Amino acid sequence: MRTTRPTRRLLLGAAAAAAAWPARAAAPFDRWLADLRAEARRQGISAATVQQALSGIAPIPRVIELDRRQPETRLTWAQYRDRVVAEPRIGNGRAAFAENRALLAAVEERFGVSARAVTAIWGVETNYGTTTGGFPVIQALATLAHDGRRAAFFRGELLNALRILDQGHIALPRMTGSWAGAMGQPQFMPGSFLAYAVDFDGDGRRDIWDSRADALGSIGNYLARANWRPGEPWGAEVRLPPGFDLGLADGRTMRPMSAWAAMGVRRADGRPLGESQIPTAIAAPDGADGQAFAIHRNAQAIRRYNNSIYYVLAVGLLSDLVAG
Repeated sequence: MRTTRPTRRLLLGAAAAAAAWPARAAAPFDRWLADLRAEARRQGISAATVQQALSGIAPIPRVIELDRRQPETRLTWAQYRDRVVAEPRIGNGRAAFAENRALLAAVEERFGVSARAVTAIWGVETNYGTTTGGFPVIQALATLAHDGRRAAFFRGELLNALRILDQGHIALPRMTGSWAGAMGQPQFMPGSFLAYAVDFDGDGRRDIWDSRADALGSIGNYLARANWRPGEPWGAEVRLPPGFDLGLADGRTMRPMSAWAAMGVRRADGRPLGESQIPTAIAAPDGADGQAFAIHRNAQAIRRYNNSIYYVLAVGLLSDLVAG
């Protein structure tokens, strides 16, 4: 997600922000909601869906609290890694990979995306479907769309969520997710759902909440559409030579791996990096004293799912571990 939820930070300070939130609203919620209803109808969403989804709702103060929290301490990559690529997520990932081997193989066959990578994203996003969020998506998105700070974005996502309901993919009571509206086992925002979710089990609905096949197939489709390259690795840990220009270790500057080898970059075990021409970037999120990685085009596909380099590296490392 493609979600707006924070992934690398410890966040504090909710109480003061929550006290201030109503003052930011541009119009009373009831008047704002009436305008939204009219817009939804103009966009072709049925009167029945509008009536069902937008009746009896009100802003959720807890959603505003979470949106307002300001970062006090930023995690280092090492701290984030030790929280995310750790037990029990590794062991649970191996069990999930083994239990769903046939399904994952089918996803890999259709989309050409590594089953390990699909499993790792599933694990990082929702702990293999066990932690998907309990906020009512329509009400959470209405809260954020009315609030005004990112009104246009969340209004668009709210209309997308109404379209999903109108298309019959999920019942309103089951449409739950994160406080920012990320939904189901892959944590797709509604716009991502409309663009990438698939009916992998063939029942006529795209159900990323309760259909494991649809959830994993949708992750595979997302990565395939992000230009995943079958058979290529995501990357690996490396050693940087003394004096390496850390300005080049931005995780985005792509050069042939042989070019990095010529600059003295070596494998983590000290062996030469080799003469491969595979496009490669170097990432060193904790600087000269931390881990460094050579990452390839499939890491950039993972970045499309979540732009954080921490997320990219965590998914890559977990993908190496879940298959044993």
